[in-house]
Amino acid sequence: MALLEGHFNPSSFNIESPHLAIVDGSALSYEGDQGEAFADAGKSGGGQISVYIVRKGDSLPIIAKMFGVSTNTIVWANDLRGTKIVEGQELVILPISGVRHTVKKGDTLKSIASKYKADMEDILAFNDVTLDSKLSIGDIIIVPDGEITYSSGSSTSVRPSSSSLPAYSGYYMRPISGGRKSQGIHGHNGVDLVAPLGSPVYAAADGKVIVARIGGYNGGYGSYVVVSHGNGTQTLYAHLSSVSVAVGQSVDQGQVIGGLGNSGKSTGAHLHFEVRGAKNPF
Repeated sequence: MALLEGHFNPSSFNIESPHLAIVDGSALSYEGDQGEAFADAGKSGGGQISVYIVRKGDSLPIIAKMFGVSTNTIVWANDLRGTKIVEGQELVILPISGVRHTVKKGDTLKSIASKYKADMEDILAFNDVTLDSKLSIGDIIIVPDGEITYSSGSSTSVRPSSSSLPAYSGYYMRPISGGRKSQGIHGHNGVDLVAPLGSPVYAAADGKVIVARIGGYNGGYGSYVVVSHGNGTQTLYAHLSSVSVAVGQSVDQGQVIGGLGNSGKSTGAHLHFEVRGAKNPF
């Protein structure tokens, strides 16, 4: 969910593929029929904005999963007024979930962060700027985890309610052993699970790691991991004390991916666990 730094693997990219366009001389890694690209919430603005050519059978959720970003990120970046896309359409894909902002007269980093309800530290880190940096009209600022709020009459929702999400009964295992829930659904469909500092944190389901951040504030998540699953969902594990996996690594359900901690915006040792794209069963 970042502004995250792209992980590129040009050697595995099918240069003749019409599905992923090369932007700024870089290509995202491409695997198999469905294609898959990975992004890491690293800093420095090294992630590339890419272009994707819609193919037959595509949908926004499928493309979002392919690139490891939220569906809304694609909607906002392309100014879509619905979820309908057509074969051959070009879509701008950001390197991380969030918003692309074009600087206008009077904009400041603080006003941009406020506009999209984003974390200032994430904006500074991803764009490699400081609070004192001078913005020029036309500059592009990537806002990690930023959100665009529409009026009540808009046909495009910002975030689905948990009640409208699909339930995958038995798909996810509890990401810690024992412990207790200290806070129910909040944020991006997350819960807080309390256990002793350093307790092992387990992958809730089989999948592939798309984010593995060690250190930093990261929008309040601190050290955190995101795993993409075969059913099109993602799980996020935040406030970790340690991270045991790397971006692109396949993990099995129950595999240790880190240690429970107190990093980021956290008061006391606990795991903030999110399920994105499905009901959180915990």
